[in-house]
Amino acid sequence: MAEICSRKLFVEVCNAKNLMPKDGQGTASAYAIVDFDGQRRRTKTKFRDLNPQWDELLEFLVHDKDSMATEILEINLYNDKKFGKRSNFLGKVKIAGSGFVKSGSESLVYFPLEKRSVFSQIKGELGLKVYYIDEDPPAEKAEPVKEAAAEEKPPENPKPEDEKNEEKTDEKKEEEKTEEKPNEAAKVEEKPNPPPEEKPKPEEAPPAASPPAEVENPLLAQSDKGKHSKEKTEIIKRPNLGASDPELRSMGGDRSHGTYDLVARMPFYYIRVVKAKLVKSEHSGPMYAKLVIGTNTVKTKSQSDNKDWDQVFAFDKEGLNSSSLEISVCVEEKKEKDQSTESCLGTVSFDLQEVPNRVPPDSPLAPQWYTLESEASPGNDVMIAVWLGTQADEAFQEAWQSDSGGLIPETRAKIYLSPKLWYLRLTVIQTQDLQLGSGSEPKVKRPELYVKGQLGAQVFKTSRTSVGSSSSSSSTNPTWNEDLVFVAAEPFEPFLIITVEDVTNGETVGNAKIQMASIEKRIDDRTDAKSRWFNLAGDENKPYAGRIHVKVCLEGGYHVLDEASHVTSDVRAAAKQLAKAPIGLLEVGIRGATNLLPVKTKDGTRGTTDAYVVAKYGPKWVRTRTILDRFNPRWNEQYSWDVFDPCTVLTIGAFDNGRYKLDEAGKPGKDVRIGKIRVRLSTLDTNRVYLNTYSLTVILPGGAKKMGEVEIAVRFCSSSWLTLIQAYACPMLPRMHYVRPLGPAQQDILRHTAMRIVTTRLARSEPALGQEVVQYMLDSDTHVWSMRKSKANWFRVVGCLSRAATLARWIDGIRTWLHPPTTIMVHVLLAAVVLCPHLVLPTVFMYAFMILLLRSRYRHRVPHNMDPRLSYVDVVGPDELDEEFDGFPTTKPPEVVRVRYDRLRALAGRAQTLLGDVAAQVERLEALYNWRDPRASGIFVVFCLLASLVFYVVPFKAFVLVWGFYYFRHPRFRDDMPSVPLNFFRRLPSLSDQIL
Repeated sequence: MAEICSRKLFVEVCNAKNLMPKDGQGTASAYAIVDFDGQRRRTKTKFRDLNPQWDELLEFLVHDKDSMATEILEINLYNDKKFGKRSNFLGKVKIAGSGFVKSGSESLVYFPLEKRSVFSQIKGELGLKVYYIDEDPPAEKAEPVKEAAAEEKPPENPKPEDEKNEEKTDEKKEEEKTEEKPNEAAKVEEKPNPPPEEKPKPEEAPPAASPPAEVENPLLAQSDKGKHSKEKTEIIKRPNLGASDPELRSMGGDRSHGTYDLVARMPFYYIRVVKAKLVKSEHSGPMYAKLVIGTNTVKTKSQSDNKDWDQVFAFDKEGLNSSSLEISVCVEEKKEKDQSTESCLGTVSFDLQEVPNRVPPDSPLAPQWYTLESEASPGNDVMIAVWLGTQADEAFQEAWQSDSGGLIPETRAKIYLSPKLWYLRLTVIQTQDLQLGSGSEPKVKRPELYVKGQLGAQVFKTSRTSVGSSSSSSSTNPTWNEDLVFVAAEPFEPFLIITVEDVTNGETVGNAKIQMASIEKRIDDRTDAKSRWFNLAGDENKPYAGRIHVKVCLEGGYHVLDEASHVTSDVRAAAKQLAKAPIGLLEVGIRGATNLLPVKTKDGTRGTTDAYVVAKYGPKWVRTRTILDRFNPRWNEQYSWDVFDPCTVLTIGAFDNGRYKLDEAGKPGKDVRIGKIRVRLSTLDTNRVYLNTYSLTVILPGGAKKMGEVEIAVRFCSSSWLTLIQAYACPMLPRMHYVRPLGPAQQDILRHTAMRIVTTRLARSEPALGQEVVQYMLDSDTHVWSMRKSKANWFRVVGCLSRAATLARWIDGIRTWLHPPTTIMVHVLLAAVVLCPHLVLPTVFMYAFMILLLRSRYRHRVPHNMDPRLSYVDVVGPDELDEEFDGFPTTKPPEVVRVRYDRLRALAGRAQTLLGDVAAQVERLEALYNWRDPRASGIFVVFCLLASLVFYVVPFKAFVLVWGFYYFRHPRFRDDMPSVPLNFFRRLPSLSDQIL
C-alpha cells in the first residue's frame, strides 16, 4: 500500500488573465474545477474579476506512478451562476502527465485557455504550477501509524469531514445540474483517445499483459483487507484497464494495429543451447557446442568451469540451403607446443522440416534433454530448444544472427536519443572595482575590455568597451548589457567560465566560474532572471581582481534548432512544463533494399555492400541491423514515433557499415552514404499505409550516382482530425521565438553548434553512430556554396515567375484578339464586374472552389521524395562538382585567389539561401492548389466556400473599409503572436525538402 500512495500531485491554481466576460454585466465571477485520475477539486469563486487571483494549492493522489505519464490533468473554468445569469464555460486547460515535474523544478506557466467546441467564445490565460512529491515513509513505522490513524480518525474528526461534505454538497448541488452534463459530454468525447505515452514504445516495450497485473494486485489486496475505504473507492472509480491498455495509449489511442504489420514476417530458425550433462568428466579442457546448418558453422562460448552456455542462435531461413541441423559437443584438448585438438563427445541431428513454429505472444519453448550419439562416450546429454520463429521473437535481439555476422555490436539494431538541448542566456551587465595592470608594469591610459563566456568548447565575446582614467562611475565601471547565448546539453558541463580580458595588453583581468547546477531555468519572458555578482579571480599574485554583474538562466521556452529549418522534425520547447500531448503516431516499416551497388571490395577480389538504414524523427534515431554482403538486403523492422506536429519531416538514410571491421592501424573505418529520402507528414493521409520503393541517389565528386532502391512502409495515425486541423492555426515554434526572437545570424551559429553537440554525443554511444552519418542526416552542409544548388533554386524562382509571364501573354493575346470568342467573353466579364462589383469576390472564390475540387482527382497518391531532376544532378559539370566538394578554405592556388574565392562563395551561399526562401514562399501558395498537403487544401476549400457565401452577403465596400481599419489598427490592439493566416501559410509545404 505504501508504494501506491507514495506520490502526490500538487496543482497550484495561481491566477487567470483577460477572461471573456460571461455574466451579462461585462465581467465574470470565475472558479476552477480540477480533475485528475477520477478525483475532483474546486477553487473559490472570485467575484466579478476578469483577472482573478486564487493562489490555491490542490492536492491529488497518484494511484500508479508508472501510468502517471498517461493521465490527463484537466482544469475547467466556469462563471459562477450565483453572481450571474447562468454557469457559463470560460475555458479549459489540459496537461499531459508526461509534462509533470518533480518538486523543486516547478515554475509558473501560463496556459492559453482552450475551447470546448468550435463555436465557443474563449480567450485568456491560466497560470498554474504543477509538480509532484514522492513520499517514502519508514517501513517499520508505517503500520503503527496506519493503525493509529484508523483508530483515531473516526471518533475525532467526524464534524470537520461532515462540514466539508456539507459545504461541497451545497455548492455542487446547484453546479452539477448545469455543469456536469456538458462536462460529461465533453469527457465522453475526449476520454476514449488518451494521449500517447512517451516512455514505452511499441518496438521496445515488453508484452502489455504484465503492467496491469502489477497495478491490480495491490488493489485486490487492499479490498480484501477492507482498509482505507475512501482511497479504495477513488481507485475503483478509475476506468478499467484492459490487458493492452498501456500499449494502446503509447500507440496513440484506439489503434489496433500489430507491432510488425507494416513489414513482412521473416522466418528464422532459433536454436537455444542451454547446457550439457556428461556421464564421465574425463576431459579437463574447455567445452563448447558446435552448430552445423548448411554451410554455416557456429560455436558457442567455451566453458572450462561448467557446462552451461545458454546461447541463442538465429539463422535466416531464406539464406539456408540445407534442411538438417547438427549440434555437437566438443572439448578442446591442448598438446605440446601450444597445439590443440578437438574431441567430439557426440552429435544430435534435427530435421528442420519437423521444427515446431512459435509466434509471440506464445510462451517460450521449453528446452529438452537430447542424448548425444557417440560410440566412444555414450550416455551424454545436451539441453536444446529448436523452433521456427520470426523477427518479432523476443530472443531475436540478443541472439547470434546469421545475416548480421553473429554477435558483433556494430551490426545490431539500436535506438539512439539525441541529448536534451537548452539555450543558456548570459547577460553581461557591468563590472566594478577592476584591478587593471600589475605593480611592476605601468597602467594603460585607456584600456579596452571585453567579457568572454565559455561553456565547454563554445566561446562567445561581448563588444569592446574603453575604460577612462576619470573618477566617474561610468568610466571606471564599464557597462555592456549584452546577451551571450550558448547551447547547453544534458548532462550539462560542470562550469560556465566568465573571463574579463584586456585587448591593449592581451592579458586576462580575471575570471569567474559559475556552477551549471546553480543556474535557474526560465520557461517564458514573464519572469526575469535574477542578477548576481561574482568575484573575479586573477593570477596567484592577485586573488581578487574585481567583480562582475551578470544574469544567467537556462531558456526552456525555446526549441533548440539542430536541423535545417526546411526538414525539421521536432518543434517542442525544451521545458517539460510546456509539453503538449501527442496528436498522432508515426509508424515506419523498413522492409528492404534492391539493386544496391558495391561500395567496397571483399578480400580484394569482389565488390560487396554491408547495408543498414537510419531513420530520424524528433530526438529519436533508429538504426536497423546490418545485413552483410548482400545487394538485396531485407530488414523488415518496424519503429514508431509520437507526433506532436503534422508539418514535420521524416528522414531516412541508407549507409554501408565500415565500422565493424578495423583497418590496418587498428581504427574503425567510416560508413559510406548510399542515399537518403525524406517524407513530409503533412502530405500523408491519416490511418493509411503507404508502401513504396524510393530511389537512392547520392552526390559524389564524380557526379550523381543511383545506388539502388529502398522499400519503405509509412503510416501516420491520428484519432482526431480536429486536432490536426487546429495545428495549422498554431504557431510553428514556441512562443519565445516570437516574443524574444533570435537574429538570423545568431540562429545559424546556434544551429550549427547544436549539430556539433548532437554529433559528438551520438559518436560517444556504444556502439557509436558515426559522425558522418549524423551530419548527413542533419544536413549539416546545407549552408555550403554549391553551383548546382544555386541553379536549382534559381530555376525554382524562374518557374514560379513564369506563371506571371504566362498570365501576361494571355492578357496580351486577349488584347490582340488572337482568339475572338475568349476576347468577347472577357468583355462580358468586364461589363459584369463594372455593373455588379459585389459579385467579384464570390465569383473568384467560387471559381477557386470548383477548380480545387476538380484538381483533387489528380493529386499524387504517393508521398513525395527528393527529386534528382529538381536538384539538377544530371546537368552538373565536373568543375562545379569540384567546387561543391571543395572545403573551406579552398585548396586552389594562389593565396589571393583563395581569399577572393572564399569570400565569393560565402556571399553566394547567402544568395543561395535567399533564392530558396523566395521560391519556398511562392511554392507554398501553389501547394494550396496542387493538394500536396491534403488537409491544408481541404481547409482552403472550406474557406473558399464560406468566403464566397460571406462576400455574397457582405457589401464589398464595407469589407474594404473594415479590413483597412483593422489592418491599420493601433499596436496596442495587436497580438505579439503571428496571426492565424500567417501560421497557416508558414505550415504549407514547399519543394525545399525534395532538394538533394
